[in-house]
Amino acid sequence: MPTLLLVRHGRSTANTEGLLAGWTPGVALDDRGAAQAAALPGRLAALPLAEIVTSPLQRCQETIQPLLDERPGLSPHTDDRIGECHYGDWSGRKLAELKDEPLMEVVQAHPSAAAFPGGESMRAMQTRAAEAVREWNARVERDHGADAVYLMCSHGDIIKSLVADALGLHLDLFQRITVEPCSITAIRYTRLRPFLVRLGDTGDFASLAPREEPPAGDATVGGGAGAP
Repeated sequence: MPTLLLVRHGRSTANTEGLLAGWTPGVALDDRGAAQAAALPGRLAALPLAEIVTSPLQRCQETIQPLLDERPGLSPHTDDRIGECHYGDWSGRKLAELKDEPLMEVVQAHPSAAAFPGGESMRAMQTRAAEAVREWNARVERDHGADAVYLMCSHGDIIKSLVADALGLHLDLFQRITVEPCSITAIRYTRLRPFLVRLGDTGDFASLAPREEPPAGDATVGGGAGAP
């Protein structure tokens, strides 16, 4: 099955203002986020991307635009299921204020029990995102082959929940995972289990390019020799 690159959007104006953006419209990349997005095509230059899928939110659309400019043959697909968590009444509020809400302790320590007022539960967030990935895996494999690499541009909590899903971690442990703005997380899916091959990486991804002999589905004893 394919290799999925999960790109978190670049740093946004909400990030710098300490706001929980959620689905609040008009949240754009700040200057640093725009620079991060501009660097993305170079970081992925060695990879033949089969598809690009993105959250519908502006900060993700802006993050992938430089990549699309470099690869005019690719048309992005928008999928609401990898959009940010619906934080409901918390959307647009300052994180400094939210830290004293009783629900925040649940979000941090027992997120599988957390549901945002006027929004969705974190369980529902993870479920919709994981279902999207599984459907896109099947579609990409059908259209481009089992060794294809494709990209999704999404959000921190979505990506963390997908990493937890890939690792077989309970959602209550997903807060132990960190993905920085414009970091890239790579998950290689196989018939029986996924492999997390990059987490929150900001370096070179040339080693993820498909090889003449695709890697086996089993883990390499001793860790393997890495890229050729």
